[in-house]
Amino acid sequence: MSKQFLVFDIETAPLNFDNLSESQQEYILRNAHSDEEKQQKKFEMALSPITAQVVCIGLQMMEKIDNEIFEIKYRKALSLDNTLKSDEKEIKSLSNGDEWLLGDERRILEYFWAILNKYPGMSLVSFNGRSFDAPFLMLRSAIHRVRPARNLMSGTKYNYPLHIDLIDELTFFNPSPYSASRRFNFDFYTRTFGITSPKSEGIDGSMVGELFNTGEFKTIAEYCMRDINATWELYMIWEKYLKFK
Repeated sequence: MSKQFLVFDIETAPLNFDNLSESQQEYILRNAHSDEEKQQKKFEMALSPITAQVVCIGLQMMEKIDNEIFEIKYRKALSLDNTLKSDEKEIKSLSNGDEWLLGDERRILEYFWAILNKYPGMSLVSFNGRSFDAPFLMLRSAIHRVRPARNLMSGTKYNYPLHIDLIDELTFFNPSPYSASRRFNFDFYTRTFGITSPKSEGIDGSMVGELFNTGEFKTIAEYCMRDINATWELYMIWEKYLKFK
């Protein structure tokens, strides 16, 4: 029987600081005194689902035909466009032909969970998804009163089902800043393993917030899909040379 894998990655951007309550603003800026420190605090809002939103979800579904052959079932980018009403969506194409769906945040989250609901035995593939993407998607869904189709945080730190997080695999679930299993960022791993880095076209995750604010949704989506490409290539190297179970 064939097995499905869903490579996924998200991009996030801070919520509008001015729309937060006074108490929330004070909490975020607490202990920040200079303008530079305050700007840094606002920039860091993108790292939490409590202070940021999902602006893109990149997806690539793969089906394993036999021990060495995988087939792409589909690729899609889901982008947040707050100018669209809750009952509206737009379907377009990215430059490489990938399908591109735009809607409000609730809609793109519902689409993500619908895929997992349709394929309950499908394995997720990510880079740092267990620590960032998975909890981010679950909490943003709860904020929008959307129930996740699967508990992406089930299991333990060292053993969790239906999710291959490459950062854990490449550090052998034993990261330490003073050992051979220390962690590096995604760009470092891709370049080390001879994979084209998603940053190779001059875009990185730190720029997503500003790109979103200026309406460059397509640029974000295409960057996210480059992340997907590199994640899958890294997965294939791990499976061929480092997977022993």
